Amino acid sequence: MNEPIYRLRNVTKTYGPREVLRIAHLDVCPGEILAIVGPSGSGKSTCLRLLNFLEPPTTGTICFEGCDYGPDGSVPLEVRRRVTTVFQRPLLLKRSVQANVAYGLRLRREPNEQARVNAALRRVGLLGQARQKAATLSGGEAQRVALARATALDTDVLLLDEPTANLDPYNVGVIEGIVRELNQERATTIVLVTHNVFQARRLAHRVGLLLDGELVEVADAEAFFEAPDDPRTSAFARGEMIY
Repeated sequence: MNEPIYRLRNVTKTYGPREVLRIAHLDVCPGEILAIVGPSGSGKSTCLRLLNFLEPPTTGTICFEGCDYGPDGSVPLEVRRRVTTVFQRPLLLKRSVQANVAYGLRLRREPNEQARVNAALRRVGLLGQARQKAATLSGGEAQRVALARATALDTDVLLLDEPTANLDPYNVGVIEGIVRELNQERATTIVLVTHNVFQARRLAHRVGLLLDGELVEVADAEAFFEAPDDPRTSAFARGEMIY
């Protein structure tokens, strides 16, 4: 079995006196899709910010491929560049679709920029709209551009923050298909946070539940939904509202 790409140990995150995240133990395996589910305000987005090294933990360590990173927040640029995030509300430049997808590649001075932009847009079904202004896109199209911009970088880890929230069924299907393709064809490690248990069940190899900032349980998807260890997991999987 491969060593985990992430190991989180005794990780907490606080803002002032308020603790918003508490993870005693979490491993993320290379090449897996891990879904983190939970109601709004449960700490899911904060967890992604820590995994992307956008913020340091208040206590504990995040080990990425054997190197520990803690509260001092000193993570080398080359490590940060191996992880990218697609946020729930994508921020696009007031430029063309093509310019948005090229932006990260240009900042990093990556080779074969145009070929990689075209491949990323083809993957999300927007190559024909490459010269269109991003401001004219629908919500679903904008999210697909954000996903293309992230995947053009070809990072080891892709973090997705509610990537299909408020999208129509067509765009949900498109984005879920892209996620599967990236995982299967590139072996990209994907951590997906969502409140949608049906999406987690469709996509994930393993699923974890966050409630009130606490990681309650992590299990293989089938066990998580069919035979969870914690009664709170069982209640959430049945669709009961938990706060």
